Amino acid sequence: MLFGKKTATSEVDDTAAAEYAARDRVTSADASRPQGKGRPTPRRREAEAANRRPLVVDKKTMSAEQKAKVREERAKARESMLRGEERYLPPRDRGPERRFLRDAVDSRWNIGEVLLPIMLFLLVMTFLPIEWARMSAFLAVYGLILFGIVDCWLLWRRTKKRFVQEFGHEPGRGSAWYLVMRSFQMRGSRVPRAAVERGSELGRR
Repeated sequence: MLFGKKTATSEVDDTAAAEYAARDRVTSADASRPQGKGRPTPRRREAEAANRRPLVVDKKTMSAEQKAKVREERAKARESMLRGEERYLPPRDRGPERRFLRDAVDSRWNIGEVLLPIMLFLLVMTFLPIEWARMSAFLAVYGLILFGIVDCWLLWRRTKKRFVQEFGHEPGRGSAWYLVMRSFQMRGSRVPRAAVERGSELGRR
């Protein structure tokens, strides 16, 4: 009987030991498995939050020194754009072809650049209580418009011919309008500023 009890006790002990071993294996497996897969740990979440930056800078939170620096950088970028530096130009003004078109306008006198001041003078004349003065002003306005159209046509014809000689193909779409719009601006207000003198030989640069 004593032997039998001892055997039963041994079997119970063996069963308990097997259960403990099984629990240890499960605990070890769970410990090796990453907890919360796909969920960032608090440290990772804090790092991501620290790396976030606002897309729009709030000027109210900027110091006086930072604001002065931003203004200085903008002023430098504008000056570079006015000088015609390629990297600061808007897309419509970039490239040697657009530069050639600008030089074609800047290298000559254009009726369009004096059209606005003359138009203002003629507009004042239309308010004079003199019949012949008003009629003369109206006729002069129409004459200037016609002269400006002819001048632009001659400019485009000459420029297109030289363009083909320099680049081997005709100007792209919108080139004529780009040329005409610049020719109707006063020389000092053109953007980018004129880079060649009047009377200069037109060529690719």
